[in-house]
Amino acid sequence: MTKYKFIDLFAGCGGLEDGFLQTKKFTDVAAVEWLKPQVQTLIRRLETKWGIKDAKERVMHFDIQREEELFSGWNDPEFGQGKGLDTFVNNAGGIDVIIGGPPCQAYSVAGRVRDENGMRDDYRNYLFEHYLSVVNRYRPKAFVFENVPGILSAAPDGTPITDHIRKGFAEIGYEIIDDLRTAKVNAADYSVPQNRERMIIVGIDCRRYPNAQAILKSFYKEILPSYIESDKKTVKEAIGDLPSCMPYFDEEHHKKHQSHSIPETNVTWHKPRYHNLRDMDTFRMLAEDIESGKREFDSKRISELYEEKVGSKSPIHRYHVLEPDLPSTTIIAHLYKDGNRFIHYDSKQCRTITVREAARLQSFDDDFDFVGSQGNAYQMIGNAVPPQLAKRVALALHQLMEQYMSDS
Repeated sequence: MTKYKFIDLFAGCGGLEDGFLQTKKFTDVAAVEWLKPQVQTLIRRLETKWGIKDAKERVMHFDIQREEELFSGWNDPEFGQGKGLDTFVNNAGGIDVIIGGPPCQAYSVAGRVRDENGMRDDYRNYLFEHYLSVVNRYRPKAFVFENVPGILSAAPDGTPITDHIRKGFAEIGYEIIDDLRTAKVNAADYSVPQNRERMIIVGIDCRRYPNAQAILKSFYKEILPSYIESDKKTVKEAIGDLPSCMPYFDEEHHKKHQSHSIPETNVTWHKPRYHNLRDMDTFRMLAEDIESGKREFDSKRISELYEEKVGSKSPIHRYHVLEPDLPSTTIIAHLYKDGNRFIHYDSKQCRTITVREAARLQSFDDDFDFVGSQGNAYQMIGNAVPPQLAKRVALALHQLMEQYMSDS
């Protein structure tokens, strides 16, 4: 069995990379990420879980937009010193795969709705161009470009971003599937207890493999679907065995935080957030509505409840209790600011989910630790690729490469 070498761009805390490593069919060469808590988290994971002793050098804390330094090395007051990607790729004798996906906020429909300019001026729209540069420099056999389904409709300069991406890859000799709608998957189909639609865009070096479209069709129509699980994992299956806990709260005005119950557990990051008594009462009421089977709180009633409790109207649906017997709704990075759309289903706990619960819903193992504040942890979890989805994509990619690319 061939063990393929990869580098990870826009690595975040390492969800995509962890899934690839879990297969034991891929080996890490280097990773690039510019946010420090994510870098430190990925380093810790590579050192403690995967025994990579030089992880502090392999995980590059740097800005991918500074390409010349990214390749050749840097000495910078913000990012410190780094050897550059060339050193690691050359020492490895080249690479086979590049994985990663540029930040998705500029492509997401929600992001465009919130931004007054529809994200047209956001520099993140074009970070994929730096991904292209890395692909062109190291010429992997294949790449995996992960992003949000909103990329299918994003057109920040009037031209669909998918046209830019397709043209950009074609100009350097790579093909992606003709119908990109084929590349949309739901993580819930791949052993992740969460409905999370994502684009898994696989590219093939068509200079090396002139039948790239046939290879890609085999991947999307036959190989990747073979890893779909018939039974979807539920929220309760994912987090139901974690100890119960009550949130931190105060009587009024945030003067004194206290908690009814902090669980004793060996699982890290399972501690409740702060909630005021008003919110706790709201969470209890909404969870009891589901537990009782009455389900009286539809979107209209929830909006009315918000106005009653908070004293102002909201144009969006502010509260959501996670259904215990279904996969979770999509875990988002905004969870670090506001957990009201991720309320625990147990009315007695009257709280939103903990970091560890969010991590489990993203299919992170319990031994995956996070470095940084509670807010950092929520944010990196929400931005991550679920490792179990990544694992199945990696298994499918390995199968594809063994079938079509093993002789070159």
